Amino acid sequence: MHQTMAFSKLSLFFSLLLLSILFINSPVFCDTDEEDNLLRGINNYRDSLNLTSLTKNDNAECLADELADQFKNQPCTNSTGANTVPGTEPQFANYPNLLAKCHLNVSNTRDGAVMPACVPNLVPSLVLTNFTESQYSDNLNDTKYTGVGIGSDGDWIVVILTTGTPEGSYAPATSAASLVSEIGLIYHLLFLLLAAFYLL
Repeated sequence: MHQTMAFSKLSLFFSLLLLSILFINSPVFCDTDEEDNLLRGINNYRDSLNLTSLTKNDNAECLADELADQFKNQPCTNSTGANTVPGTEPQFANYPNLLAKCHLNVSNTRDGAVMPACVPNLVPSLVLTNFTESQYSDNLNDTKYTGVGIGSDGDWIVVILTTGTPEGSYAPATSAASLVSEIGLIYHLLFLLLAAFYLL
């Protein structure tokens, strides 16, 4: 009887341990094929011009995802995305909130370039030409850009180019993200410790 009780407690402990590990390391699954294809295409384009490849910037990617979500209900027309007349791009009243979601602020994003494009079904070859054969190509040809974040939603894909300067680095505004991550890890470890004491 005592062995059965000990075995069930041990089984419960390992089940909780497994669940805790899964929650800590649970990946976010999203359809990034379009984004990965576009990044490869942009870097191939830049390589053909003897420019350095752009590196992924997670914070710019976060903002690109948020912006793509804002654009998703807008229809594709001849005056949206890469076809937009400069200066007439949509302005989002909640832009400061989008920045905050990604731990950014205006001062570390002002030198970046935000480039939305609308392509029905996000056909890869058309998506790439919306950036390499449009007004956006000037930005892609510019050596000041060193990083990139890409997000998509529906027929919209948003590319954000970042620089190596503080004003365009898209570096987190604070260390809030790492603090939240550390608190989450501490919470899980305390949970496991309490579960171990209770079960043993």
